[in-house]
Amino acid sequence: MSRIVVGIDGSPAAAAALAYALDEAKLRNLPLRIVCAWEVPAIEYAGAPFAVTPDLNIEAEHTADGVLADAVEKLGPDPGVPIEAIAIAGHPANVLLDEANEASLVVLGTRGRNTLMSIVLGSVSQAVAHHCPTPLTIVPVPPPTNEQTAA
Repeated sequence: MSRIVVGIDGSPAAAAALAYALDEAKLRNLPLRIVCAWEVPAIEYAGAPFAVTPDLNIEAEHTADGVLADAVEKLGPDPGVPIEAIAIAGHPANVLLDEANEASLVVLGTRGRNTLMSIVLGSVSQAVAHHCPTPLTIVPVPPPTNEQTAA
């Protein structure tokens, strides 16, 4: 099935990517799949001797579900195309590359929440850009609004 896939993480760049992906889905008359990949960051379990505890997995999955719920809510009750929002366990680049196999277009933001490791183009965006089997759009971070610069 052909669809537009957008990866989100709750960041401003992801919000811009979601808006772009929705516009593309409407233009192409395709369903939109919103994907939030989740994994427990290594720093969370660095002191654990062998494995991640179930609580950390549950917390990471709930965070992803919250990001998706916020995104769907912002799209409103009738976004104009069928919407599917899914949280998938795994490294974001790997999850998005898997999702790309059945997509007409993959849409990502330039960088996500981890700005320490991704100054200009995020590590996930870079990995997907190098290996994506389908067309990919990387949406730039929107400039700050007056409210954001005043804060």
